[in-house]
Amino acid sequence: MRKIVVMFSVGICLMVFAIFGVAEVVVPMEKVYGQDMPPAPGTPAELTTKLGRKFYSLPDPKETVAAAQKAVAADPKNVDLLMKLEAAQVGVSQDREAIATCTRVIALDPKHEAAWVERGHREVSLREFDRAFTDSTHAATLNPKNPEMWYNLGLSHYFRFQFAEAAVAFQHAVDYAVDDDNRIGSTNWLYAALRRANKPAEATKALAAIGPDMKAKGPHYQFYLNMVRFYQGKMTEADLNLPSEPPANADDELSFDTMTYQLGNWHLYNGHPEEARRYFERVAKGKVWYTWGFIGSEVELVRAQSTGKP
Repeated sequence: MRKIVVMFSVGICLMVFAIFGVAEVVVPMEKVYGQDMPPAPGTPAELTTKLGRKFYSLPDPKETVAAAQKAVAADPKNVDLLMKLEAAQVGVSQDREAIATCTRVIALDPKHEAAWVERGHREVSLREFDRAFTDSTHAATLNPKNPEMWYNLGLSHYFRFQFAEAAVAFQHAVDYAVDDDNRIGSTNWLYAALRRANKPAEATKALAAIGPDMKAKGPHYQFYLNMVRFYQGKMTEADLNLPSEPPANADDELSFDTMTYQLGNWHLYNGHPEEARRYFERVAKGKVWYTWGFIGSEVELVRAQSTGKP
């Protein structure tokens, strides 16, 4: 059975597991924070946001990317080695470089499912939502039961405010989830999309997928489970115990971004736009630019700037 794992760069290491035949890669990372500073003089920004902030890749003191590049140079048509390089690049937030590596894989093997899915993921991180939609849609033709593809597709719709379409994609991600963690994460976004699409009854029904005894295994998914319990009325806003400012390390900011954005979103669709804006602004002060909560807060603030409404 294929093993799909949604990848994110937190903690002391990024573990990228076997996906569609790609060998497991463990990318060690130092406890580095401050991605609004270049890792070396002259390093170009990975991203300049519509709010005017520049963000950069992380340092690579163990030269993991260089080692992967050396392996590829010795065997440049080996797609497994290229996907290992892509994983190493993601491990130090070189998302633009990772997209280019996926493109090399696709040129060698146009039906390489993992490359299409992963390129779509990185395009969402870089706010290239139209391209993420295109790549994720193509990935669906290669394997319509891939939950990560549906998740990426849902995000590409959601961050363009296409909430009904996002809900359809997230429902597929729930239906094809490979474990409870995937089911919890996708249900959170399905609920949010349905609420933003003004379908509260359907949103409440979607929460039934997460029963009272369901547990999250990965720490990242515990944040999403907390939000689901909040939606279900099992936790209060005070129970979430969020700080008023982004924490000073990447691990803690991931949880902060996830829950603070979702709380802001909850206030928004419950008719409290000013309170929602305050939550979004708190997230946007952070530095971990690739979290979905950061991106969600950013697109809301950009829209508020363009419309003059919170």
